[in-house]
Amino acid sequence: MTERLSLYVGRASPLHQLHPRTKLTLAGFILACGLLLPGAWATYALFGLLVLPLAGLGRVAQALLRAIWPVVLPFAISIFLIQGFLWPNGTPVAGVGPISLKREGLAFALTSLGRILVVVGGFVLFALTTRPDTLMLSLSQRGLPASLANVIVATIQLVPRTRARAAAILDAQRARGLETTGPLLQRLRALLPLVAPLILSSLIDVEERALVIEARAFNHPGRKTSLIEIGEAGWERAVRWCLVFGVIGLAGLRLWFRLTG
Repeated sequence: MTERLSLYVGRASPLHQLHPRTKLTLAGFILACGLLLPGAWATYALFGLLVLPLAGLGRVAQALLRAIWPVVLPFAISIFLIQGFLWPNGTPVAGVGPISLKREGLAFALTSLGRILVVVGGFVLFALTTRPDTLMLSLSQRGLPASLANVIVATIQLVPRTRARAAAILDAQRARGLETTGPLLQRLRALLPLVAPLILSSLIDVEERALVIEARAFNHPGRKTSLIEIGEAGWERAVRWCLVFGVIGLAGLRLWFRLTG
């Protein structure tokens, strides 16, 4: 079994060729817009008019949709059920006995789901088009401590590494005769033989990564060299500053509208 260490999908696309800091700034811009834009339809429009076209440009649209729906769907179900039925003093639109769906709760859930969709989509798009090693190198070259850059990259790699490790443990336990299908009680009995090795292997992985950091002299002072050369076009710095000023301007507009009512 080959373990995927990240969500990265290699493609020969203009988005993949961008500098990692440019893509990181773009992901931050998408996240900020998803949190600052008012109303539900603005966030859905942002996802449909910016995130999806960028994914198409990077030739990772299908991978993006496959990666985000398992994350967004549980949030969508829980938000609509909780906010729809438990919204206080709302306008009922449908009901079963004493329980009713509230219009205001559904509107709030729709807005929250749009923000979650944009935030998750922007982060996954960044992870699909950015190699972790080039990201860590670019952050280190910018002056960020190597240990902190490693923490950021390890966070990005956490989900795919855990998923791959869990799949390997599940296959190994099934090969030993563990029944993981059938009635609910039988599945609960199989949970401990799956969770315990996953936790232990995760702790071992943390120790191994700490040894790797020491072996690569992350904490050693002085300039470090790398075999990887990261190219950057001259216009990318201007684009990054435009994205930063765009976020500042959007935050200022949101604050002004809130203060003026």
